Amino acid sequence: MKLAAATVLLAGASIAAVVWYGTNDARAPELCPAGLLRLGPRCCGEGQSLDGGACRGAPSRCAATQNPSAQGCVLVGESIVLPQGRVLGVPTDWDDTSSREPPAELAAFAIDRGEVVERSYAECVAGGGCEVAPMRGEPGLPQTNVTAKQAASYCGWRGGALPSAAQFAYAAMGRQGRRYPWGDAGAVCRRVAYGLATGPCGQGATGPQLAGSHPSGATPEGILDLAGNVEEWVTSPGGFEARGGSWAEASVTALRSFSARAMPSDGRSPALGFRCVYAASGQ
Repeated sequence: MKLAAATVLLAGASIAAVVWYGTNDARAPELCPAGLLRLGPRCCGEGQSLDGGACRGAPSRCAATQNPSAQGCVLVGESIVLPQGRVLGVPTDWDDTSSREPPAELAAFAIDRGEVVERSYAECVAGGGCEVAPMRGEPGLPQTNVTAKQAASYCGWRGGALPSAAQFAYAAMGRQGRRYPWGDAGAVCRRVAYGLATGPCGQGATGPQLAGSHPSGATPEGILDLAGNVEEWVTSPGGFEARGGSWAEASVTALRSFSARAMPSDGRSPALGFRCVYAASGQ
């Protein structure tokens, strides 16, 4: 009887835990920085509400990396110059040290601080430099559902290009060969937008967070969201890759600095976005 009672109690606790996780945001895993509030699986600006999965209304406050606008919080856009350097030949699988990418020497370049957002892409469409692409209607969300060609067209309109795989890896890992953009450990929910669809950081998400919503996951140089939120288009010797992992990942493996997956050039996804690189002399 005691064993049966204990089993019932454990089952009840499990059900309660599920209900608690889904209804009590204040006790769910820490997700949002100062200036943003957790509403379900989203980080929205203070003063906003969640409507159909979207942050709605004019925020009174945003994260330190974002500006408030009438339509929501929008990343403060800028590019960051990285000095000439060498991409280390670190393991492509951190649990298999026999698997290594060759070192690569890189000239200095500049890279977008964050992912290209819907507001910026819409400006390119209005200016005739970009094809129309699906949007979610929040200006600060990363622009997703674009092909490699569409992403490259935007970067060209801005005077840049898509990052190479080596450039993206160098921005993420630095000269030190960091396992993640911020360091070698601590892939937790407050640093990186992942596990938002089926856990461990949230439940039921259908898209990314606002770009720049995880400032504590930045690189030492201040580059944001190189891991998580949306994976990003890069060029590679064999064609194109997606790097960085996304909000939909349930495992931290895809967030690592050298993780990549091959992508067809016409691929598109609500979990795939991009950023641009530029000649350092142009900054």
